[in-house]
Amino acid sequence: MRNIRLTLAYDGTDFLGWQIQPQGRTVQGVVMSALERMHKREVKVVAAGRTDTGVHADGQVINFASDIDSLDPGQFAVAINSYLPPDVRVVASRQADEGFHARYSARARHYRYVWTSSRTVGPTALRRVTWLKHRPNIQRLNRLTRPLLGAHDFSSFTPPSEPSESRVREVVGASFFPMGDRLVFQISANAFLWRMVRSLAGTLIELDKMAAPPIEVAERLKACDHAAAGPSAPAKGLCLHRVEYSDEKDGQCA
Repeated sequence: MRNIRLTLAYDGTDFLGWQIQPQGRTVQGVVMSALERMHKREVKVVAAGRTDTGVHADGQVINFASDIDSLDPGQFAVAINSYLPPDVRVVASRQADEGFHARYSARARHYRYVWTSSRTVGPTALRRVTWLKHRPNIQRLNRLTRPLLGAHDFSSFTPPSEPSESRVREVVGASFFPMGDRLVFQISANAFLWRMVRSLAGTLIELDKMAAPPIEVAERLKACDHAAAGPSAPAKGLCLHRVEYSDEKDGQCA
């Protein structure tokens, strides 16, 4: 058995998220179906993170055990893609060490949220960006991100039904920057809570419109109450950009 590691990209628009559900189309479901057709048996997979309904990925990482010895590790990408629908692609494949685990071996996850104020965005791009009526102040937004850095209890920025025993997460980077006619919010952490990035993105945009100072973010963070958060940003603007491991940075977006 070989431990095969894949980097996936997918358009999450028509999926109920990553995790397989009793009913409904999921990314995990179509990937496992493709692997089952290849292996003629059920193949279980492990993912670096569980993206929610409508959320995209450019660098999701998964691994699984394979008994197919007729393929070089790099050939798995082409082989699996022949069984996958067009909104899910394997962009890289390789053989990993026996102890590699896509979730537990990950050092950091990097998410991006994208907005645009342009009225000329094409229909395909609109599936992955959220439209803003106003043009935010990037300098002010970057000042607002500073209180997020470090290890904090992020209970304010996840629904009360979040199942994790601990809601402490360590944010190692958070910034806003322009990319053409788009505004990008990139945030990196050891792990994320359910809907945490969307909640932060929506709250920061709201605080920018209010011209709020950074202390406002700190106070909302300290509240540890979901009522302190602003409106969550829509799912379609969010993308799992890449997953970082101790030996390398995998899943880099093209």
